[in-house]
Amino acid sequence: MTFCYIIKLYRKVIFALLPTSGARTKWLYRHKKLFHHVGKDLFFQPRKLPDDTELIAIGNNVKIASGCTFITHDIIHYVLNCRGEEQKYIPYRAPIQIGNNVMIGANTLIMPNVKICDDVIIAAGSIVTKDINLSGVWGGVPARRIKSFEEFIEKRKLIRADTNDIENLWQIFLSQRQEKH
Repeated sequence: MTFCYIIKLYRKVIFALLPTSGARTKWLYRHKKLFHHVGKDLFFQPRKLPDDTELIAIGNNVKIASGCTFITHDIIHYVLNCRGEEQKYIPYRAPIQIGNNVMIGANTLIMPNVKICDDVIIAAGSIVTKDINLSGVWGGVPARRIKSFEEFIEKRKLIRADTNDIENLWQIFLSQRQEKH
Protein backbone atom coordinates (compact mmCIF):
# COMPACT_ATOMS: atom_id res chain seq x y z
CA MET A 1 0.00 0.00 0.00
CA THR A 2 1.27 3.42 -0.86
CA PHE A 3 1.27 6.30 1.58
CA CYS A 4 -1.20 8.26 -0.62
CA TYR A 5 -3.63 5.34 -0.54
CA ILE A 6 -3.43 5.15 3.26
CA ILE A 7 -4.11 8.90 3.53
CA LYS A 8 -7.15 8.60 1.20
CA LEU A 9 -8.48 5.67 3.21
CA TYR A 10 -7.96 7.56 6.48
CA ARG A 11 -9.88 10.58 5.11
CA LYS A 12 -12.75 8.36 3.96
CA VAL A 13 -13.07 6.73 7.39
CA ILE A 14 -12.94 10.06 9.24
CA PHE A 15 -15.50 11.53 6.82
CA ALA A 16 -17.89 8.57 7.23
CA LEU A 17 -17.74 8.86 11.01
CA LEU A 18 -18.76 12.52 11.13
CA PRO A 19 -22.18 12.49 12.81
CA THR A 20 -24.12 15.10 10.81
CA SER A 21 -24.33 16.45 7.29
CA GLY A 22 -23.41 19.87 8.69
CA ALA A 23 -20.20 18.44 10.15
CA ARG A 24 -19.40 16.67 6.86
CA THR A 25 -19.96 19.89 4.90
CA LYS A 26 -17.69 21.86 7.27
CA TRP A 27 -15.04 19.11 6.95
CA LEU A 28 -15.21 19.43 3.14
CA TYR A 29 -14.64 23.19 3.38
CA ARG A 30 -11.63 22.62 5.62
CA HIS A 31 -10.29 20.10 3.07
CA LYS A 32 -11.67 21.73 -0.07
CA LYS A 33 -8.42 21.14 -1.95
CA LEU A 34 -9.52 17.50 -2.14
CA PHE A 35 -11.93 18.58 -4.89
CA HIS A 36 -11.04 20.35 -8.11
CA HIS A 37 -13.35 23.14 -6.95
CA VAL A 38 -15.90 23.69 -4.17
CA GLY A 39 -18.13 26.78 -4.36
CA LYS A 40 -19.95 28.70 -1.64
CA ASP A 41 -23.04 27.41 0.18
CA LEU A 42 -22.46 23.69 -0.34
CA PHE A 43 -24.62 21.20 1.59
CA PHE A 44 -23.22 17.66 1.37
CA GLN A 45 -25.29 14.95 3.06
CA PRO A 46 -23.71 11.67 1.78
CA ARG A 47 -21.59 9.73 4.26
CA LYS A 48 -19.35 8.36 1.53
CA LEU A 49 -16.52 10.55 0.26
CA PRO A 50 -16.30 10.03 -3.53
CA ASP A 51 -13.25 8.38 -5.11
CA ASP A 52 -11.06 10.69 -7.17
CA THR A 53 -12.46 13.84 -5.58
CA GLU A 54 -9.90 15.84 -7.58
CA LEU A 55 -12.02 15.04 -10.66
CA ILE A 56 -15.14 16.68 -9.18
CA ALA A 57 -15.96 20.41 -9.39
CA ILE A 58 -18.90 21.77 -7.40
CA GLY A 59 -20.41 25.23 -8.02
CA ASN A 60 -22.11 27.68 -5.66
CA ASN A 61 -25.34 26.89 -3.81
CA VAL A 62 -25.23 23.14 -4.43
CA LYS A 63 -27.22 20.78 -2.21
CA ILE A 64 -26.41 17.06 -2.39
CA ALA A 65 -28.78 14.68 -0.59
CA SER A 66 -27.89 11.42 1.16
CA GLY A 67 -26.78 8.37 -0.76
CA CYS A 68 -25.55 10.23 -3.86
CA THR A 69 -22.69 8.54 -5.66
CA PHE A 70 -20.19 10.14 -7.99
CA ILE A 71 -18.46 7.73 -10.39
CA THR A 72 -15.31 9.19 -11.94
CA HIS A 73 -13.79 5.96 -13.27
CA ASP A 74 -14.56 2.42 -14.34
CA ILE A 75 -12.95 -0.96 -13.68
CA ILE A 76 -13.31 -2.66 -17.06
CA HIS A 77 -9.54 -2.53 -17.58
CA TYR A 78 -9.25 -5.32 -14.98
CA VAL A 79 -11.38 -7.58 -17.18
CA LEU A 80 -9.64 -6.56 -20.41
CA ASN A 81 -6.15 -7.03 -18.96
CA CYS A 82 -6.93 -10.62 -17.89
CA ARG A 83 -7.87 -11.78 -21.38
CA GLY A 84 -4.29 -12.80 -22.24
CA GLU A 85 -3.75 -10.11 -24.88
CA GLU A 86 -0.51 -8.20 -25.29
CA GLN A 87 -2.42 -4.92 -25.22
CA LYS A 88 -2.65 -3.50 -21.71
CA TYR A 89 -5.55 -1.21 -20.86
CA ILE A 90 -5.61 1.64 -18.39
CA PRO A 91 -8.57 2.79 -16.28
CA TYR A 92 -11.06 5.21 -17.81
CA ARG A 93 -11.23 8.36 -15.70
CA ALA A 94 -13.24 11.52 -16.39
CA PRO A 95 -14.38 14.62 -14.47
CA ILE A 96 -17.80 15.58 -13.15
CA GLN A 97 -18.72 19.27 -13.10
CA ILE A 98 -21.73 20.60 -11.18
CA GLY A 99 -22.95 24.14 -11.89
CA ASN A 100 -24.54 26.71 -9.57
CA ASN A 101 -27.97 26.40 -7.89
CA VAL A 102 -28.14 22.62 -8.20
CA MET A 103 -29.98 20.15 -5.97
CA ILE A 104 -29.14 16.48 -6.36
CA GLY A 105 -31.78 14.17 -4.83
CA ALA A 106 -31.15 11.17 -2.60
CA ASN A 107 -29.52 8.06 -4.06
CA THR A 108 -28.70 9.72 -7.38
CA LEU A 109 -25.82 8.30 -9.42
CA ILE A 110 -23.67 10.70 -11.44
CA MET A 111 -21.54 8.93 -14.06
CA PRO A 112 -18.11 10.09 -15.34
CA ASN A 113 -17.69 12.75 -18.01
CA VAL A 114 -20.88 14.62 -17.02
CA LYS A 115 -21.44 18.36 -16.78
CA ILE A 116 -24.55 19.67 -14.99
CA CYS A 117 -25.46 23.27 -15.87
CA ASP A 118 -26.86 25.93 -13.52
CA ASP A 119 -30.40 25.88 -12.05
CA VAL A 120 -30.96 22.12 -12.08
CA ILE A 121 -32.90 19.85 -9.75
CA ILE A 122 -32.22 16.13 -10.09
CA ALA A 123 -34.93 13.85 -8.70
CA ALA A 124 -34.07 11.17 -6.15
CA GLY A 125 -32.92 7.84 -7.54
CA SER A 126 -31.91 9.24 -10.93
CA ILE A 127 -28.92 8.14 -12.98
CA VAL A 128 -27.18 10.95 -14.85
CA THR A 129 -25.31 9.43 -17.80
CA LYS A 130 -24.76 12.51 -19.99
CA ASP A 131 -24.51 16.28 -19.76
CA ILE A 132 -27.47 18.27 -18.49
CA ASN A 133 -27.25 21.41 -20.64
CA LEU A 134 -30.71 22.82 -19.94
CA SER A 135 -31.92 24.08 -16.56
CA GLY A 136 -34.95 22.42 -15.05
CA VAL A 137 -36.09 19.37 -13.13
CA TRP A 138 -34.50 16.12 -14.31
CA GLY A 139 -35.21 12.58 -13.21
CA GLY A 140 -35.33 8.93 -14.13
CA VAL A 141 -33.04 6.23 -15.46
CA PRO A 142 -31.39 7.65 -17.43
CA ALA A 143 -32.25 11.16 -16.28
CA ARG A 144 -34.42 13.21 -18.64
CA ARG A 145 -35.98 16.66 -18.36
CA ILE A 146 -39.34 16.68 -16.54
CA LYS A 147 -40.12 20.41 -16.37
CA SER A 148 -38.50 23.81 -16.48
CA PHE A 149 -36.95 25.43 -13.43
CA GLU A 150 -39.55 28.22 -13.63
CA GLU A 151 -42.45 25.71 -13.69
CA PHE A 152 -41.03 24.09 -10.57
CA ILE A 153 -40.72 27.45 -8.80
CA GLU A 154 -44.34 28.38 -9.64
CA LYS A 155 -45.60 25.06 -8.28
CA ARG A 156 -43.45 25.43 -5.16
CA LYS A 157 -44.94 28.87 -4.46
CA LEU A 158 -48.31 27.15 -3.95
CA ILE A 159 -47.12 25.32 -0.83
CA ARG A 160 -48.92 26.88 2.10
CA ALA A 161 -47.21 28.18 5.19
CA ASP A 162 -49.42 26.02 7.43
CA THR A 163 -47.63 22.87 6.26
CA ASN A 164 -45.10 23.24 9.07
CA ASP A 165 -47.76 21.86 11.43
CA ILE A 166 -47.58 18.03 11.56
CA GLU A 167 -51.32 17.59 12.18
CA ASN A 168 -52.10 19.83 9.22
CA LEU A 169 -49.78 17.77 7.02
CA TRP A 170 -51.62 14.58 7.97
CA GLN A 171 -55.02 16.18 7.35
CA ILE A 172 -53.94 17.36 3.89
CA PHE A 173 -52.42 13.95 3.10
CA LEU A 174 -55.50 12.00 4.14
CA SER A 175 -57.99 14.39 2.50
CA GLN A 176 -56.14 14.12 -0.82
CA ARG A 177 -56.46 10.34 -0.68
CA GLN A 178 -60.16 10.48 0.16
CA GLU A 179 -60.77 12.74 -2.84
CA LYS A 180 -59.21 10.13 -5.15
CA HIS A 181 -61.48 7.31 -3.96
